[in-house]
Amino acid sequence: MMNASCHGSLSRICFALALGGFACPFSGVGAEDTSTSAPPVISYTSMTRAPNYSGTSQLAGPPPAEATPEKPIVQWGQVELHPHLLYRLYYGDGLQSSPGTQEKTWINELAPGIAINVGKHWLLDYTPTLRFYSSSAFKDTLDHAVVLSGGTLYEDWKLGLSQSYINSSQPLIETGAQTDEEVYATSLSASRSLSSKMSLELGLTQNLRFLQGDAIGSQQLSDSKTWSTMDWVNYQFAPSMGAAIGVGLGYDSIEIGSDMLSEQLQGRVTWHPSKKLSVSISGGAEDRQFLDSDQGNLINPIYSAAIEWLPQETTTFSLSAGRTVTPSYFSSQLTEQTMVTLGLHQRLFKKLSLDLGGGYRWTGYKASVQGLPVDREDDGTFFSARLGMGVLRRGTLAVFYQTSDNNSTDGDFSYTSTQIGLEFGLHF
Repeated sequence: MMNASCHGSLSRICFALALGGFACPFSGVGAEDTSTSAPPVISYTSMTRAPNYSGTSQLAGPPPAEATPEKPIVQWGQVELHPHLLYRLYYGDGLQSSPGTQEKTWINELAPGIAINVGKHWLLDYTPTLRFYSSSAFKDTLDHAVVLSGGTLYEDWKLGLSQSYINSSQPLIETGAQTDEEVYATSLSASRSLSSKMSLELGLTQNLRFLQGDAIGSQQLSDSKTWSTMDWVNYQFAPSMGAAIGVGLGYDSIEIGSDMLSEQLQGRVTWHPSKKLSVSISGGAEDRQFLDSDQGNLINPIYSAAIEWLPQETTTFSLSAGRTVTPSYFSSQLTEQTMVTLGLHQRLFKKLSLDLGGGYRWTGYKASVQGLPVDREDDGTFFSARLGMGVLRRGTLAVFYQTSDNNSTDGDFSYTSTQIGLEFGLHF
């Protein structure tokens, strides 16, 4: 879920990190960002394709955000309606219908939706996605994604809200199978200036994940509910450089397995030497306790980093990395995930655009209760390419290619997949 404080050219990095489970490291990084100026402008273009969770779905990821049309198709005062449509046809091999079973299939996706802007600071988007498989090993699905995001001011405070609901059924890397899930994610933020150089940033999140089905193979699935807070004190050394120290607290309620309590201590440095370069790095440690088990505490390093460089108006390079610890889809387990991604967006000949992306992912699985034999580690690489062009003024036409692999110590979860297809989108 995108943090409401992500804005401008950084929204793509923030959105990608959020889908991967990482916090946006560019939010609230200095006194100038947390002053009593207007709330951040929220654009529907960075939020219209929420269903795919980066790094977890085996399917090709969403296309990058398109430019906002000059005028909405319907407008009443400050209320704007932006209908959008995406159709994709692609062929994939190596997709897992169950652990150890790989299939080839054609996939048809149709995603009509509508975004509603209320002024410049509130947005509501609903996008259903119909997905049809040619292989009978997969079931056809109707996914739903609803995202509400916005911000406002109250006295000296800048307040933000983001709420999303996602109902999806996709082949996932972790489960090795098509998995039905419902996710309710809520984020509240509040920030204010303490002085000309210091500011305070508060954040509260809730993530409720419900899985349909009791087991995949021999492993039980488990619902999870997570509540967490991460709070920062920022200090602006110079207009282009700031630093912060943050403390966090989290609680995970697990349907099958031990509940968990965690504490975090992190530091963050942000550097904006020019409009063309932005750098943010945060890191620290997490101490996790298992409340219903004799399992010893788990202490983990955690970090996130993001770099965006615009050497020229038509070219954008991005690099992001992060490490998180989260409850697993499987009962009595948790995952430690590290992911590094590199991206390039290049505009070609005014109408063409090229997007390249790739990276490396590592995931380790740990037991949350004593006596449970868990011996699984995954690592893999992924690469995608997309060449698109504008058509019909408000449309886009593109071809795309994706390849990914997962090498697991449990061979049933290893796969190599290649997907190639075309897409047509309209945005009003």
